Amino acid sequence: MKKMFTVVMMIAAMAAVNAAGSKDKATGGKASYVLKLSYVQNEEDPLTKGLYKLAESIKTATKGDFEIQVFPSGLLGDTADVVEQVKTGSNIGLLTDAGRFSGNLIEIGILDAPYLFDTYEEGNKIVQSDLFKSWTDRLQKDGYRVCSFNWYQGARNFITNKPIKSMADLKGLKIRTGSSPVWQATVDAFGCKPTSLAQGEVYSAIQQKVVDGAEQQDMATYGLKLYEVTKYITRTQHFQLMTGLVVSESWFQKLPESYRKLLIEESIKAGEYASNLTMQNIKRADAEMVKAGTVINEIDLAEFKAAGNKVYAKFSGFADIKKQIDKIIGK
Repeated sequence: MKKMFTVVMMIAAMAAVNAAGSKDKATGGKASYVLKLSYVQNEEDPLTKGLYKLAESIKTATKGDFEIQVFPSGLLGDTADVVEQVKTGSNIGLLTDAGRFSGNLIEIGILDAPYLFDTYEEGNKIVQSDLFKSWTDRLQKDGYRVCSFNWYQGARNFITNKPIKSMADLKGLKIRTGSSPVWQATVDAFGCKPTSLAQGEVYSAIQQKVVDGAEQQDMATYGLKLYEVTKYITRTQHFQLMTGLVVSESWFQKLPESYRKLLIEESIKAGEYASNLTMQNIKRADAEMVKAGTVINEIDLAEFKAAGNKVYAKFSGFADIKKQIDKIIGK
């Protein structure tokens, strides 16, 4: 299934890029610099809208000399594939979670850890800190330029067809999660069987009972229509999902200095815009899903937080880094 999906996405990506190229030709190809930005969610997702806002602000500021093309719905491929394209120096960037870079820098993976922070404001303090900057500076040596990391997607919850009243109800369930080692370890700590699948495969995997459910932020559950193949959202809020806009460091260095500064400044502004839009839209999305028959359950999180705390001991240095982060956010 995964192989077939990848082939389909590659064909779609080629078509999309060719179409964009044709458009450039038709308009005289005035842009000296073109950046293609990938995102796995659809056109209506708040972060997609943030990317379009970024594209417009860059176009206006440079009078069309620097063009950003947005490719939502995974048109350029699954996140893991696009991360590899970025590393090669292509004029491609994406929105992604920190766990994608934990193989390069284990410390940054802590942003994927359970119950690390509780609000967007706290998360934003972390990604604006000197500690976080020291990590992104090191990632530049591996070919990745983090332009901003303040793109908030909300809290992740469990979506299943079985009501979840306690952690015991999750035991043995095959749950889709991302490829982040920390996410995998957390889902395992909750008693589930973590399964990594591309976002585009989640709907059919649940429908065909390949997995018993997933853990997702509500805006993704809504945007991907996963509420059509699941019945319950259990509000565990185990991850607060902060994501970042990442491009190739070698490509970034080819930009004029003024454009490099502009891209970073405007991507931070767009991240703030998209994050606020996310927080505004979560209640609306939840209401629409409830109207469609979804049951949203609030449960006692004490045992989940206790299990989540044990995850920090599984990764080198996480316990000490958490202490630093606690100071940054004032815990």
